[in-house]
Amino acid sequence: MNDPVSPGDEPAPSIPVTEPPIAASARAASAQQPGWERITLERLAFAALDEQKVARRWRNFVRLAWLVLFCVLAWILIHHGAAGADKSTPHTAVVEIRGEIASGGEASAELVVAAMRAAFEDEGAQAVVLLIDSPGGSPVQAGIVNDEIMRLKAKHKKPIYAVVEETCASAAYYIAVAADKIYVDKASIVGSIGVLMDGFGFTGLMEKLGVERRLMTAGVNKGFLDPFSPQTEVQRAYAQTMLDQIHLQFIDAVKAGRGDRLKQNPQLFSGLFWSGQQAVTLGLADDFGSLDYVAREVVKAEEIVDYTRRDNVAERLVKRFGASIGAGAVHALKSIPSIR
Repeated sequence: MNDPVSPGDEPAPSIPVTEPPIAASARAASAQQPGWERITLERLAFAALDEQKVARRWRNFVRLAWLVLFCVLAWILIHHGAAGADKSTPHTAVVEIRGEIASGGEASAELVVAAMRAAFEDEGAQAVVLLIDSPGGSPVQAGIVNDEIMRLKAKHKKPIYAVVEETCASAAYYIAVAADKIYVDKASIVGSIGVLMDGFGFTGLMEKLGVERRLMTAGVNKGFLDPFSPQTEVQRAYAQTMLDQIHLQFIDAVKAGRGDRLKQNPQLFSGLFWSGQQAVTLGLADDFGSLDYVAREVVKAEEIVDYTRRDNVAERLVKRFGASIGAGAVHALKSIPSIR
């Protein structure tokens, strides 16, 4: 027989537990669709791919919009500059040479020569004027322009004049002497027929500071002109010989261009510079005159057309943007998966 249950020995009533709805639905889904984890990951992956496609399309659209903007801006600037005058009518062609004469600059041989060729080849140009305001620069760039002036004069039988504004010194004068005549202002700076090579030497300072220069070279003169190494007399003599040779080339160009107009003066080729008034007296220049004066009184064609080639801001931006687009295209092509 069973023992009677006393009131104190009755079992405690059970409390029902309710399962959360999310867990219940997940359990139900897992029971109905095996592999739900894979399906969820696939959906997330496709969603991420869709976002990447949208971002890539937007990025390409922005790049294309910028490219169109730069092209339109470049077109406007180019056609606006070309619409200033009718080149078919008689006019005075002008090519500006401003600032340092150096490769890659506004007064590089590449840009100046291209502008001069266009001016000489234009039938409406009665003469070409080089409007110069430059302290000088590279003798190589100046030599290229000087030689091209001589060639174009002989080919087209068209006069070319140099008009100096503020300064026409060193390499700028190297170019000017190839012109038929040089016109200056009384206060212009003209001349500086010389060559220089400058630098610094820090060997004494390094000794005081206890700094040791460790330069390793293959070749005795490979460290030639190193500012942290002492300069030998042999190296100094070599550099001076080279400078003297380039100086003689400069002098020969001046004599060939100016001829008998040069006055005898021992300081003429010493590197000194003179005022425009002194330059006319010494035969370094021919007369006083501005661009308007030469066009009106010498060329007899008052209308002035500027042939100067300038690498303007729009062109630089278009080139840079085009280069970046090209690099992006190459990168995109490399990123395309291939079947092997």
